[in-house]
Amino acid sequence: MLSKVLIANRGEIALRIQRACRELGIATVAVYSEADAGARHVRLADQALCIGPAHPTRSYLNKEAILQAAQLCGADAIHPGYGFLSENAAFAQMIEDAGLVFVGPPASAIRTMGDKIAAKQAMLAAGVPCVPGSEGALPAEESALQELARSIGYPVIVKAAGGGGGKGMRVVHEPGQLAEAVALTREEARRAFGNPELYMEKFLQQPRHVEIQVLCDHHGNALWLGARDCSMQRRHQKVLEEAPAPGIAADLLAQVGERCVEACRKIGYRSAGTFEFLYEQGRFYFIEMNTRLQVEHPVTELTSGIDIVQAQLRIAGGAPLALRQQDIRCEGHAIECRINAEDPYSFMPSPGTISVWDLPGGNGVRVDSHAGVGYTVPPYYDSMIAKLIVHAPTRAEALARMRTALGEMRVEGVRTNLALHGELLEEAGFAAGGVNIHHLEHWLGQRNAS
Repeated sequence: MLSKVLIANRGEIALRIQRACRELGIATVAVYSEADAGARHVRLADQALCIGPAHPTRSYLNKEAILQAAQLCGADAIHPGYGFLSENAAFAQMIEDAGLVFVGPPASAIRTMGDKIAAKQAMLAAGVPCVPGSEGALPAEESALQELARSIGYPVIVKAAGGGGGKGMRVVHEPGQLAEAVALTREEARRAFGNPELYMEKFLQQPRHVEIQVLCDHHGNALWLGARDCSMQRRHQKVLEEAPAPGIAADLLAQVGERCVEACRKIGYRSAGTFEFLYEQGRFYFIEMNTRLQVEHPVTELTSGIDIVQAQLRIAGGAPLALRQQDIRCEGHAIECRINAEDPYSFMPSPGTISVWDLPGGNGVRVDSHAGVGYTVPPYYDSMIAKLIVHAPTRAEALARMRTALGEMRVEGVRTNLALHGELLEEAGFAAGGVNIHHLEHWLGQRNAS
């Protein structure tokens, strides 16, 4: 078991990792920016070190400062949480080279899965179903581009090999748009990701976004923990997630889950990870793998009964997974609402000081948050102030429980999207289950026009 873990993150995920460490008897070190000097994760850590000013590039994204802090305080491992440096292969390599443990996959796996072209090739080799498209980087010649697009069939989507988060992609509906779309995306990729390579795929028009959570150890053991539906998105950013994904046949899901864990074995993956798929007309299409813990991991924890963060820490310490696939039982239904300090109509962040903070409670209700009365939401970081999660025996009961929980929660002093979530839970399409990734934006457009 690890003895001391530095948590290279902030907010609710820093607290989440602290709790997992504390239950396992592992000491914790918090690093913080000057803006987070009074933060709860700082107060509750066994040790705390300031690593720089408020701006994340000078603190939470400062690889050298974080590694130096770990060495200074005698930590034997660094947990990156999600966001910031969690999928930065160079950071993971620095930690490995310094003789410390990165609580996540090896740098080699992050590099492979972070390059969308290499990732797709690895998935094809493992038999994971992929979106039809180019097998490698796009050629420079326009004639070759046009032939490739014709063979795939319009509409196509041009994507950056090193992209993510909805950036570095363009949909092309007809041949006359292709050359310009490729040129613009290539330059955008070069500027944003330092990698101008692109690839092309068939553009699926009404897909759902379905994820499969995996856990892998150092001993060749790999598990998949069921599926999440993350289709409720705005500008490629998730708003609400649930597990399991409604209406997908168990045997089909099992086939894809087994392909995912086989892929993990082939690339030498370890720790927690998530395979992201588009799902349309009964078929799965791999799009990318998140080589880290995800914001929405609680819905899988509640349905599987497995503490994913503790599993990460045990794996990082060298322990084998205690369970086998036949032991995994995903029961009930869980829903997570991301509560953000933002205007529910314009979605502009709403920094400020919280004056009222009333949280819901009751059976099957969980709130992961770092905020409270007197907490000042800073303008420098993501606007999420809480994750409200419920679990119940059925989806209908989970929806009812979430409606009750949202009705009980009150936050004042900053604007929030609580009312938006309340409306979404009443929306007929979502309540029926199985909406596609465009559903929320279409609904928002209709709401704002009325």
